[in-house]
Amino acid sequence: MKIAIIGGGAAGFFAALTAKKEFPKAEVTIYEKAAKALGKVKISGGGRCNVTHACSENKLLATHYPRGENYLKKAFEQFNADSTVQWFKERGVEMKTYPDGCIFPLSNDSQTIIDCFLSEASKLGVKILYNQSVVAVEKQESTFTIQTREKRFQADRLIITIGGQPKRSGLEFLEKIGHTIVEPVPSLFTFNMPENPIRELMGNVVEKTTVKVEGTKLLGKGPLLVTHWGMSGPAILQLSAWGARVLEEKKYEFAVLVNWLNEVKEDELRKFIDGVIYEHGLKMIGNLNPFSVTNRLWHFLLQKSEISQEIRWKDLGKRNLNKLVNTLINDRYEVKGKTTFKEEFVTAGGVSLQDVDIKTMESRKVKGLFLAGEVLDIDGITGGFNFQSAWTTGFIAGKNCGKVDF
Repeated sequence: MKIAIIGGGAAGFFAALTAKKEFPKAEVTIYEKAAKALGKVKISGGGRCNVTHACSENKLLATHYPRGENYLKKAFEQFNADSTVQWFKERGVEMKTYPDGCIFPLSNDSQTIIDCFLSEASKLGVKILYNQSVVAVEKQESTFTIQTREKRFQADRLIITIGGQPKRSGLEFLEKIGHTIVEPVPSLFTFNMPENPIRELMGNVVEKTTVKVEGTKLLGKGPLLVTHWGMSGPAILQLSAWGARVLEEKKYEFAVLVNWLNEVKEDELRKFIDGVIYEHGLKMIGNLNPFSVTNRLWHFLLQKSEISQEIRWKDLGKRNLNKLVNTLINDRYEVKGKTTFKEEFVTAGGVSLQDVDIKTMESRKVKGLFLAGEVLDIDGITGGFNFQSAWTTGFIAGKNCGKVDF
């Protein structure tokens, strides 16, 4: 039996290695369009590779996916985050869990993961063909013809793991053989704020913030990073993932409301400030920053509120107090445009999940064809979730691809 995997990324390798282990007599071949495989694994997590997330509860794990949550609940019953850690451990790759739940290889080097995959492929006898850009797939009665730019190949079973495609054209060959395509749009991106003076604070991080998109129910929580183009960090990336389609409809022009004090409400803040005035009333407001923001950001927020740093806390006054409260918990910024988060582009959209049997990852449209990874309409927020869905769907596809009877 010839099993072909189109795409040598995270899902592709996991599918290929699982297929070869499950069906050792099969000839398993990965067709990769680039000169090297696992390019996204290499650059992910700043070159460290955020392999998965420390979440043992499958239902809870699935809540981190803006698209695919209900689908993945069932998929994680077959292979979840614990399974991932165990899989790598059995192959000599130890993991380290960080306080935010992110799991990285102990080496803190993505090459460790790549070396593990390549070593396993070599050991099992999985073939990898590079520079093979697939342009078309045809199904005969019980075989597939794979057309690359240079050659034609035959296969008995086919697993598609080409990753997220920024344009619909990258998915056309799947549409031609009967699949429904959900329009791809960017999912993980940072917010551009041209000309906004906050950009001068690039590098400033506030560990706990709450960010809303004005006029919507979209909400992001967590660290916020000020960059030279605007805002980034987990709170912003969450918003971009959950709001992928809404923000695309807005043509990436909207406003965000930042609570620099996380979930602190107005009444709480006013009581806290009353306490500061009572205890430190004689101190100048610019010299006493009682909040969990950097002094540079504190001075910026005072300036934005038109409050002099020379004012003493006891002389703040009602008008200034109202402005300060609003700036701290309801700070408004105009967003005009986006920037892809590093090189780790993720897309919402792809092959409709209704076209795939979750138990096997086999296409409901084409018998003997399986799909895994981000080519499906599945995407997660940052924190190892996108890799986890790749491992899970790749594992299920690989485990089942040789069982089909025509």
